[in-house]
Amino acid sequence: MSNHSRSDLVVVGAGAAGLYAALTAADAGASVTLISATPLAESASYWAQGGLAVALAEDDSPTKHYEDTIKAGRGAGRTDAARVLCAEASLVLHDLTELGVAWDRDRHGRPALGLEGGHSCRRIVHAGGAATGRRITRALSAKAAESPLITIVEDQRVDALLSDGTSCRGVHLASGENVEARAVILATGGAAAMWQRTSNPRTTVGRGIVVAHAAGAALADLEMVQFHPTALAGGIGRDGMLITEAIRGEGAVLVDADGQRFVDELAPRDEVALAIHSRLLETGASSVALDMRSVDPRLFPNIVASLLECDLDPARDLIPVAPAAHYLMGGIQTNLYGQSTLPGLFAIGESACTGLHGANRLASNSLTECFVFGRRAAIASLETRAHPAGPVRQVECGGPVMPTDETRAALWANAGLMRDKQGLESLLEDEHPFARLVAASALVREESRGAHRRMDFPEILPALDLHHSSLVGDAAATMVPWNPAGAQEQLITPAQLS
Repeated sequence: MSNHSRSDLVVVGAGAAGLYAALTAADAGASVTLISATPLAESASYWAQGGLAVALAEDDSPTKHYEDTIKAGRGAGRTDAARVLCAEASLVLHDLTELGVAWDRDRHGRPALGLEGGHSCRRIVHAGGAATGRRITRALSAKAAESPLITIVEDQRVDALLSDGTSCRGVHLASGENVEARAVILATGGAAAMWQRTSNPRTTVGRGIVVAHAAGAALADLEMVQFHPTALAGGIGRDGMLITEAIRGEGAVLVDADGQRFVDELAPRDEVALAIHSRLLETGASSVALDMRSVDPRLFPNIVASLLECDLDPARDLIPVAPAAHYLMGGIQTNLYGQSTLPGLFAIGESACTGLHGANRLASNSLTECFVFGRRAAIASLETRAHPAGPVRQVECGGPVMPTDETRAALWANAGLMRDKQGLESLLEDEHPFARLVAASALVREESRGAHRRMDFPEILPALDLHHSSLVGDAAATMVPWNPAGAQEQLITPAQLS
């Protein structure tokens, strides 16, 4: 690239959400610069074991999917975002099939449907079992590489946004290049690797969220990080490796040191993770056991192979597991088209907060969210008017990019599965900006709800139903209601997806 270039659209992040948004925009005739901090198809989405939650079964419906999503969100989910996702999930599934994603099929040739925690029906569609993320990102990466309208920039990090004082005008790369555009879509992923024990790649540290905040975009619900219940504990070189919930959907059970079951394995993730955490505190053990000896290993060949590499045979051995930071439900606050509060800046995927997940993400809704809202953001971003010629400036965010081991340990201790005021206030002094943002968000939510558990405020506060935390600039964090109006008017029609 030259030191200055221009596209209709810049997409930052080449995971599932970013790739799909770039392809959608290119299909509409737009020129797209797709920027990836890693080589293509090596994003966090590549490692995703979950599938897409889509209501396809005869005993299922978008209404049932919606009800499960709202129930899992513990009264904090944005109802119109849930309606959009559940109504449009089957449409993007069809689109992904047309793009070459090969879904697992049953003996009748229909998509095979898995069951995961919090779902009342089988509705999880996989590709290659637990290799779903790999299959999808490979297929979409190949399409992006073939597109003459998509310029791919690999191994580059965005360290600032470009602004004209009122709107986002592009991005500044760490290498010194500027890329101007009518709109920017951030698909930079979450931040679970900010915590000491995590299922995420170590680079998943919320940099896009920090950059957006520095430029003036509002953030929402950063206190809501989901801890996955079943991450491998102590595997040689694999500590924190995710063991997908779909295994429990096929009959695996959780037992304590005495061999006793202690939780409904298919309850929503916040319940299961907290039950494991509590049992570990009671016993002083470092893990509980996942008994998957009754599960057909052919259903999960990648996980079985990884466990065998750790000298664990799931057909014979109990698998040691414990919770790990897995998914950030908060992020850059957006409307139902991915538009942030900063004109010209959009966010999708785990870097965004549509409000869909509330206080507890329903399993496999996140991958569906990448595509439903990725398409919406791509379509809406192309309606952004071209900017008049004029000067732009870099909006620097300061602070280290990567957290220290001390920061990771501090977040785990003070903003982990259990929090209190004293611990959160100590994080306000941390050197990493994301740690401070999490602490500010968690302090303002004086209740326990879903993934956010305050030992000093152990009850749900009904007045905070349908509310989210909000951070804008240097202002103090506040609690703000979601606006549930207008969802039906914002649904994308099948004609728009064709």
